Amino acid sequence: MNNSLRWKMILYFITSILLAAIGVFVLLLVALFLASVSVFFTGVLDILRLIPGEIPTMIITGCFLFLFFFFMLSKGSIRYLEEISGTLGKIAEGNFDIQIPKRSNDELGLLAENINQMTRKLKQSIEEERNAELTKNELVTNVSHDLRTPLTSILGYLELIDSDQYKDEVELRYYVNIAYHKSQRLKKLIDDLFEFTRVSYGGMKPKVELIDLGELMEQLAEEFVPLFREAGMEYRLSVPRERIMVMADGDLIARVFDNLITNSIRYGKEGKFIDLELTKDSKWAVARVANYGEPIPEGDLPYLFERFYRVEKSRSGETGGTGLGLAIAKSIVDLHQGRITAYNDPGRIVFEVCLHLSQPI
Repeated sequence: MNNSLRWKMILYFITSILLAAIGVFVLLLVALFLASVSVFFTGVLDILRLIPGEIPTMIITGCFLFLFFFFMLSKGSIRYLEEISGTLGKIAEGNFDIQIPKRSNDELGLLAENINQMTRKLKQSIEEERNAELTKNELVTNVSHDLRTPLTSILGYLELIDSDQYKDEVELRYYVNIAYHKSQRLKKLIDDLFEFTRVSYGGMKPKVELIDLGELMEQLAEEFVPLFREAGMEYRLSVPRERIMVMADGDLIARVFDNLITNSIRYGKEGKFIDLELTKDSKWAVARVANYGEPIPEGDLPYLFERFYRVEKSRSGETGGTGLGLAIAKSIVDLHQGRITAYNDPGRIVFEVCLHLSQPI
């Protein structure tokens, strides 16, 4: 109540009345004293008594004193209100970096705090909108480039076939084979792009159920055995005996590990091993997929999960992936309110996925 602007105004009003009354009384005493020692002031006092009268004179004097004291007492609040009003004008002109200092704990201070919060949120919203526009433009540019490259090759080889520019059936089949693989590459890119868009922009809702994360990782490891053998690699699985349960969409989480394992096979062949590990940490289930390839430069680690980002800029879609696998993985983990990170462990590269633990059945 003491910090309320309303009660401050009431206090200013009562104080101003008291000060005005005291001021009138003091002026009356001074006037009587001056009249007793000076004939001039005696005449002035007699005129005031006759023309306006003693009581009206005291009332008028009291009103002027009341307005003076009330203005002096409320001057700080009025100036603060003018400052808030002036700042709002600057905000309306587009200056969102300005802040109103909180000078009191009353309604004006609360108003200033709310305006500052509104300004910060408005600035953040505008920046997010700008970033979304830039992201959309960047996405369109990258997609156009990545789609155009295989499409140009397909059209080129089909044009050679259509115009009979081949020596024999062997060369024809060679051209058809290249066009076929380019088409597969194009389909993979379109599928990944479609999935990334659905996951990232709210088009996909996870079907959450209780799943055993250790069992899921064991199953995925077995499914990847042919790919491990083809790449000349082996996997090493480390899963605790106790069941580690999470509430998640099994298909989506499987896609996360699918992308991480595929990425590790693609870029960690030299290391020969892929480690699949599962542990518990407080309220988190922590799963790791590690390979023993070349360490990732520290400057690239924060950007690994951005779409179309490749550590080696020379890698094309032929030697690398579509550039969307890790971005899709991150979007899926974000859907589950988890977190995914990558870091260089001594001798290996680790991708770590953390999901909220759930109680076992």
